[in-house]
Order: sequence, then C-alpha cells, then structure tokens
Amino acid sequence: MIIVGAGGLAIEVLEIFWQQNKTEDLHFYDDVNSNAPDMLYQQFRVLKNMEQVANLFANKPEFIVAIGNPQNRKMLFEKFLAAGGKPVSAISPGASIGHFGTQIGAGSIVMAGSFISNEVRTGLGTLVNPNCSISHNCTLGNFVEVSPSVQITGNCTIGNLCSIGTNASILPKVKLGNNVIVGAGAVVTKDVTDNTTVVGVPAKPITK
Repeated sequence: MIIVGAGGLAIEVLEIFWQQNKTEDLHFYDDVNSNAPDMLYQQFRVLKNMEQVANLFANKPEFIVAIGNPQNRKMLFEKFLAAGGKPVSAISPGASIGHFGTQIGAGSIVMAGSFISNEVRTGLGTLVNPNCSISHNCTLGNFVEVSPSVQITGNCTIGNLCSIGTNASILPKVKLGNNVIVGAGAVVTKDVTDNTTVVGVPAKPITK
C-alpha cells in the first residue's frame, strides 16, 4: 500500500495503520520535496516517481492520499486512480463511527477522538482530524477537510472541497456550498454559497 505524502499528515496516518498491524509492505510517495529521504524510520521506502508506483500497483494497487489541502488531495487522488490504484481509508481505532446508516467514502481519513454519528455520509477522500464531532443526518461532499475540534451539528450539508478551520462550529441544518472556507473558531449560523470564505462569530463572508 502507498501513503501519498511523506510528512505531516502522512506520518499521522502511518500511526493509524501501525495500531491496526497494517504496515507490512507499506510505502510512502513524495515527488515534490527534493530532500525527501529514500526511507522513513529506516523501514518504509519513499517512492519518487509514478514508474515506481506502477511497478508496485502491479501486485498491490492500494493507496491513500495523506495531504491536507482539499484541492491537492483531489488532484493526487485522481492521479493515482488513473494509474490503476484502489483507494483505501484509514480510520483510527480511537474514533467512534455510527453503525446505522453511516457511510464513509473511499480514501477517507478519520483521526483519533473523533465522533461520527448515525446517518452520516461522507464523500471520497474526506479528512476528519482529531476530536471532531459530526452529528446525525449530515452529508459531506468529496475531499472535505475537517480541522481539529470542529463541531458539525445535525442535518448539515457540506459541499465538495470545503475546508473547515480548527474549533469552528456549524449549527443545525446549515448548508455550505462547494469550495467554502470556514475560518478557525467561526460559528456558522446561516447557509454559505459556493466559493466563499467566512470568519467570525457569527460567521460572515470576507471574500468570494
């Protein structure tokens, strides 16, 4: 399996797989940083190009994109999918996931301490950072980034490629369009249209 990325979020995802005894034949990928090591922790090979990826995919095509930025995560997800990869998810054993009507999209990451209730649906490549809460009947689009300690209350709808900042709160029944950025600590009380950044308490648009 390949973890796309070789630092930051990628090494946090490594811990999830280690806790689940899933580190056998695990690799990382980094073709951006020229100083990226050939090995991480003297144990895990760092691939540097798609030719190496193709050779690995011939036997085991699993991958997960461990990059925080939603747009970059989408781009790399599609790149590895086109190369024949099969997306897998990383869900921490320290996360609580509802058993009734909840669906976590392929290639998602759910970190320790997070709570996802029943009747929640997330799209492809969702990133839920530590200590978040997503209440019942919420829908999250593709490649949404939920930063640490975010609270998304019941019946909310989050569009594709949204980024919700640390400690932000989304109040019940609020809808966020696509490509919405919610600033850290914001409290969103009203619907937000596509391509808008909101900040403050209550949250207000600062750019579109």
